[in-house]
Amino acid sequence: MTDVTLTNATLIPCDPAQPRRIEGGWLRLSQGRIVAMGEGPMVGEDMGGRVITPALIDCHTHLVHGGNRAREFEMRLEGASYEDIARAGGGILSTVTATRGADEAALVRSALPRLDALLREGVAVIEVKSGYGLTIADEIKMLRAARALAGLRPVRIVASWLAAHALPPEYAGRADAYIDDVVIAGLRAAHAEGLVDAVDGFCEGIAFSPAQMARVFDVAAELGLPVKLHAEQLSHLGGAALVAARGGLSADHVEYASAADAAAMAAAGTVAVILPGAFYTLRETQAPPVEAFRAAGCAMALATDCNPGSAPLTSLLLAMNMGATLFRMTPDECLAGVTTHAARALGLTDTGRLATGLRADLAVWDIEDPAELTYRIGFNPLHCRYFEGRKC
Repeated sequence: MTDVTLTNATLIPCDPAQPRRIEGGWLRLSQGRIVAMGEGPMVGEDMGGRVITPALIDCHTHLVHGGNRAREFEMRLEGASYEDIARAGGGILSTVTATRGADEAALVRSALPRLDALLREGVAVIEVKSGYGLTIADEIKMLRAARALAGLRPVRIVASWLAAHALPPEYAGRADAYIDDVVIAGLRAAHAEGLVDAVDGFCEGIAFSPAQMARVFDVAAELGLPVKLHAEQLSHLGGAALVAARGGLSADHVEYASAADAAAMAAAGTVAVILPGAFYTLRETQAPPVEAFRAAGCAMALATDCNPGSAPLTSLLLAMNMGATLFRMTPDECLAGVTTHAARALGLTDTGRLATGLRADLAVWDIEDPAELTYRIGFNPLHCRYFEGRKC
């Protein structure tokens, strides 16, 4: 790894322990880490006054999958709801069919264009979930494909076990058996293969109950794995309270979360992951309680939720704009939501901020003010990206 000093830059540390903005700043990178930083004249590579932030983090995606659901997009425009489509055998289950029919190499090939779109916007860390195989073999296939992406591109992949995503037709009316036979048994197998960084689930009326997810979380705790949960997206079922009670990393979607949920999550250190792409695509009207999260001091992250059905979104910059425009998050909240709070949502302590000792994953922007990253629509001002101290 090459040592380099980046000079004459505006640094945005995204770190509560540091100034919000450092003019005329510099960063020294060595062995893939930030080894020193400061302000004032310094010999090195002149950044021309450009803005440097931590590289962005997409902390909730379903990047690996087979097929697409463009027809369902048309159905929603014609009036069908997300639940209508799911109960008719579409939705997640249509992607399950396509994913089961694709081998690992095909899943990798189809994911690469989506991955590349995110990397072009300064992203360096991407969480990828399973959840479209719904058999042990197919769920593990998805996670192997996710791991393979990191060998093909300069990116860090965090993999989440999401077999508790939907009930496959072969287990109709036998959700508890599916939890035992596939979700829990498969989790043990995937963990033994080193494929799992966290355990997730879809806690909703059309998916799994808090009691069923609690059983999965028991096994996650036994294996020493952190938990997170798709919670309170379509109704208030108690998922946010469950994941907070387990000290989970995040509760995601959370449109129907309550002030009590926000307080419990803040006390537990559980991040609220806001996913405006799904809200927008599904034309939902129940917005997440951003004011309640603020009042409780609950950290808020933002992510694309990149998936083939409810959020075919591969722009984290657009997700930032949506977070501000749809939910009235501030530009500072949006930037923290894709850097420091996104890192927290993945349980990562070595990235998401500009600070000595952390990974040298950086984004260099052709902007004057970091608020431009949230303000602009459909415009990518990335100048370059550094991954583990290497320009890319």
